[in-house]
Amino acid sequence: MTRRSAPREWLVTVGDEQTRAVLDPTSTPESNGLLVLAHGAGGHKDDRGMEAAASLLRGCGLDVLRFNFIYRERGSRRPDPMPRLMQCMAAVTSRAVEETSPRRLILGGRSMGGRAGSMLAADGFACDALLLLAYPLHPAGQPEKLRDAHLNRIRVPVLCFNGTRDSLCRRDKMESVLHDLNGRWTMHWLEGADHGFHVLQSSGRTDGDILEEIAGATKDWLKDL
Repeated sequence: MTRRSAPREWLVTVGDEQTRAVLDPTSTPESNGLLVLAHGAGGHKDDRGMEAAASLLRGCGLDVLRFNFIYRERGSRRPDPMPRLMQCMAAVTSRAVEETSPRRLILGGRSMGGRAGSMLAADGFACDALLLLAYPLHPAGQPEKLRDAHLNRIRVPVLCFNGTRDSLCRRDKMESVLHDLNGRWTMHWLEGADHGFHVLQSSGRTDGDILEEIAGATKDWLKDL
């Protein structure tokens, strides 16, 4: 896609409502593609975690599109049903592709947002890859309620980051799920990180170390795509 020095903003129609989306160009000399980055259930497109992730991934050579799901645009904290989340993400992505014609399209996001992207891909929405940050494999404290039924229908490469202390993704449960998936899924465990990618001071690591690890793994993955 054509490099632009400043963010681009759009109002995107989703059914009978609208939401805002902002496209931040990569901070590298050349774009490796467009990443549609969806926020988590308790967040929004401009929250601290989203801005940190966007900055990090822009440094990996990706143009990053952030947007609000409809419920957040209305000012609500109660997430819409998954079909509505998927409808919103599809509408925003289609608008961005129409506007920019990216060389590569990657869907993803934090937690619930990444899950919405994964369900779109499983349903056949056209994309080249998925990048998932803290995939919510199950509700907190309910590891028996797995959100994995659609994962084996994903046919594009996946890079998934989860912390080893993530209360929404018990490692043994995820490893069991991965055993039955195709080889296109790359799982990267962040030692000592929780669902928000934070580490304990006693671990000897910092949140910055986690971000550097994510950046390094993402760059390597993009080279292999």
